[in-house]
Amino acid sequence: MAGGIGARFWPISRTMHPKQFIDILGTGETLIQKTFCRFAKICPKENILVVTNEIYKDLVMQQIPDIPENNILLEPAMRNTAPCIAYANYKILAVNPDANIVVAPSDHLILKEDEFINDINEAFEAVTNSKMLLTLGIKPNRPDTGYGYIQYDESESYENNPRIKKVKTFTEKPDGDLAQKFLESGDFLWNAGIFIWSLKTIMSEFEESLSDVDDLFREGIGKYNTPEEGIFIKDTYTVCRKISIDYGIMEKATNVYVISSDFGWSDLGTWGSLHDIRQKDENDNSMIGDNVMLYDTKNSIVNMPKDKLVVLQGLDGYIVVEDDNNLLICKKEDEQKIRQFVNDIKADKGERYI
Repeated sequence: MAGGIGARFWPISRTMHPKQFIDILGTGETLIQKTFCRFAKICPKENILVVTNEIYKDLVMQQIPDIPENNILLEPAMRNTAPCIAYANYKILAVNPDANIVVAPSDHLILKEDEFINDINEAFEAVTNSKMLLTLGIKPNRPDTGYGYIQYDESESYENNPRIKKVKTFTEKPDGDLAQKFLESGDFLWNAGIFIWSLKTIMSEFEESLSDVDDLFREGIGKYNTPEEGIFIKDTYTVCRKISIDYGIMEKATNVYVISSDFGWSDLGTWGSLHDIRQKDENDNSMIGDNVMLYDTKNSIVNMPKDKLVVLQGLDGYIVVEDDNNLLICKKEDEQKIRQFVNDIKADKGERYI
């Protein structure tokens, strides 16, 4: 899934060039390139689909030249995750009705790829002969309020596999006190938004819980993977509602299980999460920029153009980012407000700034 605009990484993540297409880690590869290479170790490249907004088609083709053009699913509008998964379901159905599927965001960081691949393969084995909806949960190491949480039933494992537990509840981003309680309880995991299931199982769940969405895409049977697909999808997205797979299916289904995982994961959703993984100086500052000078500054992240001379003094826990003549200065503790800043900019200053 590669259709988001990464608003919380403004100003470097912009509508026409969002974070999944940026080398945000400074490694020489963009996040979507890293994700594609990771999954190419799990399945043949021709089996990898990228669902993205139609305005990003050229970016996908430039950054992933190995992907067949037919494997780029172009959404004409943002409708959240359930419609994009429904679209992919029918695209895959036309080729392989017996497929097993992993659904993953294109912009996450995974540091321990071997462990991730092992978890995905174990998950595939579990869903092959069952009707479970399986998700990967990350062992929390702090009471983070930026993630959703999954509570599992310690007493109920799948076929005696102690790693695969029955899910009890999903909780959206909690406040600090509740996140601390989740951490202390020991039976909560971060929701990584990575799902594994058989095509037959997820299509059955769509029929049960999101029949209106499923019916729309079902009407395209016979058009997928043909020249008629594009026109059909444009028409379908004009009437399809916006809804997430979590709310539409995962929170309602009774056959949801989770694998407790630890493969060096971050959703890289905020500047603070990037600060956590970047190299830092003796004062816990993370910097990008050749001419950044810091005085009495600590616990901050600074991201500046290479040729920009920047002198900062007296900051503690700040985000300071400039890109394309747009400057953000924000407290790290208030980084969740950046999305609202972007909405306000769009309303007050126009779309050219976002």
